[in-house]
Amino acid sequence: MKEISELSFAEDVKYTENHEWARKEGDQVKVGISDYAQDQLGDIVFVELPEVGSSFDKGEEFGTVESVKAVSELYMPVGGEITAVNGDLEGQPELVNKDPYGGGWMIEIRPNDQAEMDSLIDRAAYLEMLKG
Repeated sequence: MKEISELSFAEDVKYTENHEWARKEGDQVKVGISDYAQDQLGDIVFVELPEVGSSFDKGEEFGTVESVKAVSELYMPVGGEITAVNGDLEGQPELVNKDPYGGGWMIEIRPNDQAEMDSLIDRAAYLEMLKG
């Protein structure tokens, strides 16, 4: 595992305390897990994502990430309808390790309430949380 200073933390996303990130893109929100989360998990071997069209509330489990070490639940940073899933992860789950804020994205959501993004934490607050 890397030191926190060796990891990358995108400036253009908001974070959850469960280590998901959310990036507003127009009226959609793209979601993945942070570089810290993927580093803690180790080599990711499988990602289970929901069906397009399913809806979840903020904080609800929407899928799982399986690594050689553990299986971890994924939680919705904002409530809404799933409008896209990253199909590339089916054959290449390691994209989450290689590019967590880019090619390793997981889902896109049409949020029920854009204001829920305001309850997520920014990069500085996320780093403070990680440092404890």
